[in-house]
Amino acid sequence: MIAVARTALITGATGGLGRVVAADLARDGLRLGLLGSTEERLMALAVELDLEAGTWAAAAADLRDGSATRQAVETVGARLGGPDIAIHLVGGWTGGTPLVDIPETDLTSMLEQHAWTTFHVARAVAPGMVERGWGRIVAVSSPLAGEPRAGMAAYAAGKAAMEAILGSLARDLAGSGVTVNVIRVHTIDADHQRDRALSARDAGWTTPAEISAAIRYLCSEAAGVVSGARVPLFGAG
Repeated sequence: MIAVARTALITGATGGLGRVVAADLARDGLRLGLLGSTEERLMALAVELDLEAGTWAAAAADLRDGSATRQAVETVGARLGGPDIAIHLVGGWTGGTPLVDIPETDLTSMLEQHAWTTFHVARAVAPGMVERGWGRIVAVSSPLAGEPRAGMAAYAAGKAAMEAILGSLARDLAGSGVTVNVIRVHTIDADHQRDRALSARDAGWTTPAEISAAIRYLCSEAAGVVSGARVPLFGAG
C-alpha cells in the first residue's frame, strides 16, 4: 500500500490513462498534483473525480520547457507538500513511415515529448525526494524502445531516450530511498477491445486499469527494492 499522506504528481493527468490513475490514487487517499496542458481540462477532471478541496492542486504547463516544469512542480509542492511520487504519462506517437522518408520534425517532436519532458520532470522532482529520503518515479514506455519495428524510428528513439534517462537516474539515486521504474506497454486498450473480442492483434494490449495497478505497486512501500526496472506489461502480443 501507498501511505495516504503522500502527494502524487501525475503528468498527462487528463489523458485516458491519467484519468484512471488519478481516480485510483484519489480512492487510495493520496493528495494529487494534476499536470496538463490546459487549466480548464484539469479543473474539469477534478470536478469529474469529485476531489475534495485541499486534496489536489492543478498546474498547466508545457513540460518540454524546463522552467515551466519546475514552476508547476513548485506550485504543487507549495499547496500539497512533496511531491513524493511522480507518474509521468506525457507522450505522443508518430509512425508508419520509413526512416528515409520521415521529416526531421517527427524526430524532434518525439524527442521533445518523450525525452525532454522526462528530463525536465525528473530534474524537478528528484532533489526534493532525495532530501526527504523517499520517492517514487514511474513512467510508461514501450517495448519498441528496445526492439524497434519498421517505420517506428522516431517514436522508438524518443522512448529509448526516455528509458536511458530514467535508467541512469535510477542508478544515480541508488540507496537514497527513491526508486525509478518504467512500465512497457504496447497499446493502451482504453475501450477494452481485448476483453470483448480477443484476437492475435490485441492479445498484448493492456487496459488503463492494469497499468494503474502496476503503477500503484511500484509506488508502494513494498516496491522499495525495485528500481531501474523495465516492467513488461504487454502479454504475448
